[in-house]
Formats: sequence, C-alpha cells, structure tokens
Amino acid sequence: MEHVFGPVLSRRLGMSLGIDPIPLKTCNWNCVYCQLGRTIPLTNERREYFPRQEILDGIILALDKHSPGEIDWVTFVGSGEPTLHTGLGWLIRRVKRISALPVAVITNGALLYLPEVRRELSAADAVLPSLDAGDAQQYKAINRPWPALKFECVVDGMVAFRREYCGELWIEVMLLHGMNDCDVSLRKLARHMETIQPDQVHLNQPVRPPAEAWVLPPEESAILCASEIFGEIAKVVPPSKVSIGISQDDDLVRAILEIVSRHPMSENELLEALHNWKPNEVNENLRLLQSSGKAQVVERYGQRFWSAISARYSDRDKG
Repeated sequence: MEHVFGPVLSRRLGMSLGIDPIPLKTCNWNCVYCQLGRTIPLTNERREYFPRQEILDGIILALDKHSPGEIDWVTFVGSGEPTLHTGLGWLIRRVKRISALPVAVITNGALLYLPEVRRELSAADAVLPSLDAGDAQQYKAINRPWPALKFECVVDGMVAFRREYCGELWIEVMLLHGMNDCDVSLRKLARHMETIQPDQVHLNQPVRPPAEAWVLPPEESAILCASEIFGEIAKVVPPSKVSIGISQDDDLVRAILEIVSRHPMSENELLEALHNWKPNEVNENLRLLQSSGKAQVVERYGQRFWSAISARYSDRDKG
C-alpha cells in the first residue's frame, strides 16, 4: 500500500495509521531538523500528486485489515507537506464517512493563511501545525521556507484557523540547541501562542536524523524553561522508540521500507521490532534492505539510522 503505512506507535497519537498523499520530499519548507532530509527543490505548488481515489482505496484496505482497537488515529502526515495535495479535504471527509476513528493532520501550517486550506482541514479532529520561531529571522534560519511564505502570514493563518476551527489545535515547537531555546526566543514564541490560543503546545526535540549534521537537541534545562514559559498548555513530548506493526505475513523488506521512508529508525529499533523473527532471518533481511538500493544508513548522535535512499542529508558542519 504505497500511500498507507503502519500503524506506527506515535508519541502523541498512540497507534497511528499513517496516510502519505505526496511524494518524498514534496515541501514548501526545508527545515534544518527534518528527519526526511533536505527539500531539493522547494515547491509550493498545490495539486493532486496522487489520485485521491487511489489513496482512499489504500486506506479502506488498511482499515479492513486491522481489528478494532489496533488503530487509535488515522493520521495524514506527508513525506513533506500534506496540504500541498488538493484532495486532502476530500480524503479527510471520506475517511470520516467510512470509519469512526479520529482523523489528525500533521502539517507545517504554512498554508493556513489560505481560506481553502482552512476549509479542507476543518473536518479533521485534530490539526498539528508547527511554529518553531518567534520572529522572521529565526523562521528563515530554522524552516528555510519557500520565499513567498512570510512569517507574518504563517502566524496570521494560525490565528484565522483557530477562530474558525472547532477541533483540537496542537502546535508543535521543535526546540533546537542554540537556535530557539534561549529565554528571549521562547518568550517571543509564547507571545504568539497567546494570540493563536492553541489547545496544546507540544515541545519536541530532534530524535531522528536531522537534515543538517550540526543540529543538536536542547539541554534539559531549556526544555524545563520552555515548559514554564508556555504554562499549562505545554506538553513535553518525550523521546520514544518507533514501534512498527509487521505481521509474519508481510514482505519484511517492503514493510520496513514503507516505515523508514517516512520515519527513519535507528538500527537498534529495527532489531527490537524484529524480535519475533529468527536472527538469521533478521540479518538476511537487513542485508537485503541495504542492497535493495532503496535504503541508506545515516549516522547521527552516535547512532545508525535507516532512511530512504532518496533522502538527502548533510554531513558538514554549519557554514
């Protein structure tokens, strides 16, 4: 199922069935911390990248395959920015018709200034946009956006969406050492949150291989400081391991590729996820994975991570 993966254990959404409506890596941001690597080239074109009915058919097959209780959320989370797919609103509403499961959309939020995008997302039960910067300079340094996507438009779009939207609005802040984790930066962000009025602010840190080798997670003291500044709506997202649902009936190499193409995994996580297989089977499938020409190993934070071969990472120091 090309557009459907998991369910994957999400740090915020439990067992999440992932829906990916766009090709890797189709995005209007080029975030320094992105686990899917650099965006080359940037794009801000909204179109139907894959036929919406084809995506829906894959969702129906996946839902039929799993028993009640095995999936907590259906989550639209692209290999880039899912709101670039013009059929996203149609897909959300079709899923709501065929399933009682709640629907979430993980987005950078850059296009929320467009009324049509706000209407498309209005049917979701939860929308999780990102706001990593308190001002335009930081926004350019961290998110490296499509030039026309100005910081003020991003914030104004979130304000407008909050005013119209009845579901849960959870804003993610990716905290980065030396970039947005000081007191001044956090207080600027907090002032924007006061204006936007999200239900929750999720304080996150890079635990997957960032696009840029120099990106580091914040110190624990910075996370505690952020939590205090944002107040009661702040939720610290704890680092966790990826849990993948692979049955004995699945093609193991293909199943792993579907996951690591969207959620790079450490080698230790892969070995743990495959504990039900015999060691010789695991070793053989990891060998096949590396020789497939579709996966690569990226080293970050002293660990080996498996990712899609097409993802582009830098190994150079900043500058």
